[in-house]
Amino acid sequence: MVERDLYRNRDFIPDFDAIMAETEARSRALADRARIKRDVSYGPTPRQSFDLVFPSDPVPGAPLHMFIHGGYWRAGSKEAHTLVAAPVIAAGGIAALVSYDLMPGTRLAAIVAQVRAAAWHLVGLAPDIGADPARFTASGHSAGAHLASLLAAEAPGDSGAPDLPPLRGMLLVSGIYDLSGIPSSFLKDEAKMRADEAEAWSPLTSRHRPGPLRVITRGEEETAPFQSQAAALNALLAREGQETELRSETGRNHLSIVFDLADPDLPLGKKLTALVESS
Repeated sequence: MVERDLYRNRDFIPDFDAIMAETEARSRALADRARIKRDVSYGPTPRQSFDLVFPSDPVPGAPLHMFIHGGYWRAGSKEAHTLVAAPVIAAGGIAALVSYDLMPGTRLAAIVAQVRAAAWHLVGLAPDIGADPARFTASGHSAGAHLASLLAAEAPGDSGAPDLPPLRGMLLVSGIYDLSGIPSSFLKDEAKMRADEAEAWSPLTSRHRPGPLRVITRGEEETAPFQSQAAALNALLAREGQETELRSETGRNHLSIVFDLADPDLPLGKKLTALVESS
């Protein structure tokens, strides 16, 4: 019997393609009814950009929230995740859906640097778009949760203390926090992550900056690495005296959890709305 790769989510989600298609359809539907500013550049390549989604009745000093999409560092797009803006604008916040260059053409250290640069660009832009830079929060899904966690952490790959943005809180959804299994996973021919990169940029071997609340969650139906790594990151933060909360989303898998994140009327969407409101 061939052992299944626990990182290959397609093997564990029978309606994988249908969920991906529905995620994109819901994103298009939200884009059709919301005010969006597309492709705001924060770096020299086309993927170094973000989309801004504004509430229907913006007020000065609005909270600002940054979402980082997943795709195992080698796929995914901000346009396919516009739906996640719904709980943010429900809170009166401005949502920034961030994109970044992809592996294997871009190495992981550069991707981490890009996401941090995007965060700083947003903080600087905040007054011009009606947001309060002191009310800045972030979230991410899958590889995006990994990257979001490094917005408030010094990883072994950092050469000295990194310049980290002033985050008030973050929501980490279905993240990978120990990258050691990625180079030998099904991704070895797609992301081509090297063992030294996995060692350099694993949140479970990083020093986490005090201050922002970390909410860590995953779907009840996700595979073992996503379960154990969420619990391990929560335990690490708790040992460091950080403010942290560990959740599990009932009946959700690695993809369907995004529907909960994007719905202001469901518990996880309400958690995102509350995070934005309290910033």
